Amino acid sequence: MVSDLGAVAVAAWAAVACVGASRRHPLALRRFWRLLAVTMALAAIGRVLWTVQRLGGHQLPHTPLIGGVFTAGILTGTAALLCSMAAPCSLVGQARTLLDGVIVGLALIPIGWVVVFRDVAAADLADPLRTLGLLYPMFDLMQLTILVAVAGPSRPRWRPLTVIGASLAVRATADTAYVSLIAHGSYTPGHPIDVCWPLSYLLIGAATTCPPPPGGDGGDETAESPLPPWWRVALPYLPVGGAIVAVVLARRPTGQTPHLIFLGIMALLGVLALRQGLAANENLRLVARLRRLAYSDQLTGLPNRLTFNRRLRRALRDDAPVAVLLLDLDGFKQVNDRFGHPTGDRLLASIAERMRDATGADGMIARLGGDEFAVLVHGDRPVPPERLAERLLTALEPLPGEEDLGLNPSASIGIAEYGPQHTSHTDLLRDADIAMYAAKAAGKSAYRTCTSALRESAVTRAELIADLRRAVDEGQLHLEYQPIVDLATGAVRSAEALVRWRHPRLGVLAPERFLPLAEETGLILPVDRWVIHEACRAAAAWRKRDPQVTVAVNIAAAHLRRPDLIATVTAATAGAGLPARALTLELTESALIEGSDVVLDRLRQLRELGIQIAIDDFGTGYSSLSYLHRIPATELKVDRSFVSRLGTEDARAYATVDMVNRLAAAFDLAVVAEGVETDAQHAAVTAIGCVHGQGFRYGRPVALPELLTTLTPVDAAR
Repeated sequence: MVSDLGAVAVAAWAAVACVGASRRHPLALRRFWRLLAVTMALAAIGRVLWTVQRLGGHQLPHTPLIGGVFTAGILTGTAALLCSMAAPCSLVGQARTLLDGVIVGLALIPIGWVVVFRDVAAADLADPLRTLGLLYPMFDLMQLTILVAVAGPSRPRWRPLTVIGASLAVRATADTAYVSLIAHGSYTPGHPIDVCWPLSYLLIGAATTCPPPPGGDGGDETAESPLPPWWRVALPYLPVGGAIVAVVLARRPTGQTPHLIFLGIMALLGVLALRQGLAANENLRLVARLRRLAYSDQLTGLPNRLTFNRRLRRALRDDAPVAVLLLDLDGFKQVNDRFGHPTGDRLLASIAERMRDATGADGMIARLGGDEFAVLVHGDRPVPPERLAERLLTALEPLPGEEDLGLNPSASIGIAEYGPQHTSHTDLLRDADIAMYAAKAAGKSAYRTCTSALRESAVTRAELIADLRRAVDEGQLHLEYQPIVDLATGAVRSAEALVRWRHPRLGVLAPERFLPLAEETGLILPVDRWVIHEACRAAAAWRKRDPQVTVAVNIAAAHLRRPDLIATVTAATAGAGLPARALTLELTESALIEGSDVVLDRLRQLRELGIQIAIDDFGTGYSSLSYLHRIPATELKVDRSFVSRLGTEDARAYATVDMVNRLAAAFDLAVVAEGVETDAQHAAVTAIGCVHGQGFRYGRPVALPELLTTLTPVDAAR
C-alpha cells in the first residue's frame, strides 16, 4: 500500500511540475512539457486504478482498463520525445525515429522470451495478460531508443533529456525484473522492485528543474549538423541479429514457434520493410537534392558552370551552329565593398532574373561563378548573338532607384561562334573570354565578337607574359641611363636608370611594351628588385670616376605598398657599397596619392636612411597641395607634357612650369624638367630657374659604358 500510494503521489507531483515547466520554458518546449504532464497524469491514474483493484481483492490486477491507461501514457510519452527541440522537424524524420524505436522493441520480444520464459515450465503461458506483460519492457526500450535518437550529436545535449533517459532506464529495468518475477511466480507485493517506478517518476519531476537550453527558440537552424556516429546509424539494427538467434532458441521440441514470437517477428519484418522504404525514399530525395546542388547555382537558381559545360559539349556534337556569350559585370566589386555582400547577392539575383527574361527561349543562361555569366545559343537561331547581347545590355540598365543608390549594373559581353579554328569547347570559351576583355577595354557596357585579329593579339600577349616570367632569370633585361644635367653648369651628376628587354625573338623592347603587363601580372616586383640592385652596382662603379654622381630608379606603386621595400633598397645599396644618398627613388604622383599612412611612414623611413624621393610626372595626377606636406619628397620632376610646349609662345605652359618651380622652392624641393629636346626649351627652363634638366637635348638613354665615354670635359662644359 505504501508503494502504491507513493507512486501515485510522486506521479501526480511530476505531472504538476511538468505543467509548471511548460509555463516557464519557451514556446518551442511547451508542447514537450505538456505531453509529459499528460503522461505523468495517466501514470497517476493507472496507479490509482491499480491500488483500487488491489484493495478490491485482486492481488495483481492486470485488467484491460489498467493496461489501456498505461499504454496511453506510453503513447503520450513517445509523442513528447518526438516533440522535443532536438527531434526531427519533418514528419518523415519523426516517422523514421519512431520506426527505429519500434524495431528495437520488436526485436527484444524473442530475446526477452528466451531470457524470461525459457526455463519456466510451470508458468501459465496460456494466460494472455501474463504473456503480454512482456510488451512493457519492449515499450520502455522503444522509448529509450527514440530518446537516444533525438538526443544525438546534431545539437548540444540538453540536461532534461539525460535525466529523462535515466528515468526510462530505471523503468525498463523495473518492468523487465517485474515480468521475470511474475513468470517465475516469485513476485509478491512490497518487493524492493516496487521502489523503481516511483523513482522513475521522481526523475521526471527532477528534469523540470533544469533551465531551458540557450537559444530556446530552436537554435541556429542554419548551422550544419555533424554526421551521426556509426553506432547511431546501426542502433535500430543491432538487436535484430539477437532476435534471429532468439527465434531459433525459442523453438519448442515439437518444432513449433510460440505464437507471440511468431507475431513479433512478422511485425518486425513489416516494420523493417517500412523503415527501408522510408530510407529508399530519403535516398531518392537526397539524390535529387545533390543533383540540384551539383548542377545549379544556389544564389540565382541558374545552371552552373558544370551544367553549362555539359550542355555546350553536347551542343558541339550536333551538326548545328553554336555560339557562346560570356558576360562579366562591370565594377561589381565596388558594390560589395560599398554596400556589403548581402546587398551584392540580392543584386546578383535580380540581375540574373532580368537576364533570364531577356534571354528567353533564345538561349540558355548560366552563372559560371562570381559576377560571370554565360549564354549558350544552339541550333536554329532566329535571333543573332549580337542582337541577344544588345537585349542583355538593355536589361541591365539601372532600374528606377538603382542609379540614385549608386547601383549601376552593366556588363561587358564577349561573343564567340564555333568554327573550324576550334577543337573543343575550351577553345570556344577562350575566344569568348578574349572578346569579353576587348569589350572591357572598349569602355565597358559593350559587346565584342571574337575575330582572328583579337585572337592573335591575345595569344601574343599571353606569350609575352610567359616570356617575361623568364626574362629576369635568363638575364634578358638590361639598363640604359639617361643623363640628368645641372642647368647652371652643364655638368652631368646624375642619370635615370631605364629598363629595356632584349627579347630573343622580338629584339629590344621599350618599357611601355612590357611594363604594363608586368604590373598586371605582379611580375613588376622581381623586375623592380633587379633594376634597383643593378642600378646601385652601376652607380657605385660610376662613383669611382666621380664621387658626386647619383642614380634615379623608377618604383612601381605595387612595390611601394610592400613592407619589404626598405629591406630591398638597403640590401641593394649595402651590397654595391653605394651611399644611401646616392640613390633616388622616383614614384608617380598617382602612386603616392593612393598610398596609405603605412606607405607614407615607409617613405619617411627611407628618407631617414638617406634615400632621395622624387615625385615623377608632377602635374599630371590629381593630388592636392596638402600632400606635399605629408610626402617626404626631395625633388619634383615636371612632366614632359608641359615642357614640350615651352618655346612655342605658349604662355600657359611657361606659367605652369614657373608655378611648379616656385612651389618647389617654397617646399625646399629641387626641380627636374623632363623632356627637354630643343634649345628653346633648354633656354626656357633655364630662365625659369629649374635646377636640373633631362631629355634628348642632353642625351639619349644609353648603356653605362657608353654614357661614361661621352662625359668628356667638352661635353660637360656644353
